[in-house]
Amino acid sequence: MGFLATGRMFLRGKPKQHDAPTDLYDHRIGLLEGGELDLSAHRGRPTLFVNTASKCGFTPQFTGLQALYDEYHERGLQIVGSPSGDFAGQEHDDADAIGEVCQRNYGVTFPVTEKVSVRAEPHPLWEELARQPESGPPAWNFTKYLVDGDGRLVGRWSSKVKPDSDEIRAKIEAVLPQG
Repeated sequence: MGFLATGRMFLRGKPKQHDAPTDLYDHRIGLLEGGELDLSAHRGRPTLFVNTASKCGFTPQFTGLQALYDEYHERGLQIVGSPSGDFAGQEHDDADAIGEVCQRNYGVTFPVTEKVSVRAEPHPLWEELARQPESGPPAWNFTKYLVDGDGRLVGRWSSKVKPDSDEIRAKIEAVLPQG
């Protein structure tokens, strides 16, 4: 998707918000390397969803996302990256090329979904993330959405907020399973 198409996408506006949160773990999404991720398996653990792109100025945030995963995964945090070309076509079309950027360049070990639309014609998961109360669709690549163990959205951060920010870390700490 080029810059002109990206501009038209923004002109469509935001989707209608839900009045109450919905269970975001009631979704399935294809994985980059094949198979399917059933998000109901994440129930009981928080998940950070991030729309990613391999050719974006924010791509180095993969380093911070992997650091969060390394630090908090043993305590229950899940991270799911969803490659998307919705913003100026900044994602490869080829799954192998996407995987190479994620794994080889940044050492990503958290699940990465197949390339999906997150705003233009959003995958149902991304449509629901955007429709949650006090949420909205991603404005650019590397928008972050934190969902608690019950599947409810508890935080949303723009691309400019780095994964290792104090704000994101504090919210993750607040929703990690105790014990």
